[in-house]
Amino acid sequence: MAWNEPGGNSNNQDPWGSGGGGRRGGDRQGPPDLDEAFRKLQDSLNGMFGGKKRGGSGGAGGSGDGRRGGFAMLAIGLVVLVAFWLYSAVYVVDEQEQAVVLRLGEYHETVGPGLNIYFPPIDKKFQENVTRERSYTKQGQMLTEDENIIEVPLTVQYKISDLRSFVLNVDQPEVSLQHATDSAVRHVVGSMSMDQVLTEGREVMAAEVKDRLQRFLDDYGTGITVTQVNLQSASAPQEVQEAFDDVIRAREDEQRLKNQAESYANAVIPEARGQAQRMLEEASGYRDAVIARAEGESDRFSKLLTEYQQAPEVTRKRLYLETMQDVMSNTSKVLVTGDAGQNNLLYLPLDKMVGERNNRTSGSQTAVPTDTTTDAPPAIDMNSQDPRTRGTR
Repeated sequence: MAWNEPGGNSNNQDPWGSGGGGRRGGDRQGPPDLDEAFRKLQDSLNGMFGGKKRGGSGGAGGSGDGRRGGFAMLAIGLVVLVAFWLYSAVYVVDEQEQAVVLRLGEYHETVGPGLNIYFPPIDKKFQENVTRERSYTKQGQMLTEDENIIEVPLTVQYKISDLRSFVLNVDQPEVSLQHATDSAVRHVVGSMSMDQVLTEGREVMAAEVKDRLQRFLDDYGTGITVTQVNLQSASAPQEVQEAFDDVIRAREDEQRLKNQAESYANAVIPEARGQAQRMLEEASGYRDAVIARAEGESDRFSKLLTEYQQAPEVTRKRLYLETMQDVMSNTSKVLVTGDAGQNNLLYLPLDKMVGERNNRTSGSQTAVPTDTTTDAPPAIDMNSQDPRTRGTR
């Protein structure tokens, strides 16, 4: 039978206690009284802090004990608050960190490494690592001086050099750093051509971006020092990448042809210079030879004049004979005469005549040998009666 069924033994079936002692007011049924539970807790706290336990009846003594119990709870709460405040007020600054303390909204001090304390909510603390290098990556489309659009990815490395300025001068210093980076990169890229940005001008551009960015940050008073700006490989936008690749290939072909032309010039120019030097040397030799020959002829004429003055007849005859010898040595006909003009023969060196004609045709100055001992044509008898062998002078 359930404990609360009619006719049941409610005194024995009460789940909140045993018998009638577990109920307030004898025959009242229900959960245990919360006021009684709080009184027991207050009694235990009073025993801990030296107070008296509360009695079962609610007299004047009971109200006094209640006030003392309230003071005890208040003291416990204050102790807990003080402990929590001390826990939050004491802080440790590492060797790589600094802390800026503001008191009533104004700068109070910059705290170095060690164990420190501040007084919130009067004080406010900002603690940052000032030795660690931080970095962020940025990529955007830039317009070059020759009106070409390129994408320039870069990485900026920086650290906090002045924590007070970093905290107080700018609301969001790192956001200001990003905006200043955009401004510096656009200014530098806008003053350079696309070829310089893509090839050899990247190192120069990175140095200029770093200097300009640092000037911007110093003007803002952010307390940030830029340690390095790394410009990665710039490229054209994806929409024009194919045309851009064609331009790159054309530029490479142009450079290749230039290299071939330079190689050809390096091979031809020294040879031409050698030929020019050889011609200069030949001209110089010819000049020296002509001068020496002229001087020799002049000297020979002077000596010949002296001999002529001493023996005019002999000298005149010798000069005549030498002249005739020179003239006759150049003719292609040889006349052989006998005694008293009899048996005259005309000798025609046909090989020499043919050689001279060929030389005149080709313009060559090669000397023709005068040796007529071999392969000489037959002599023509001028006194012969045979018209086939008769010659004319």
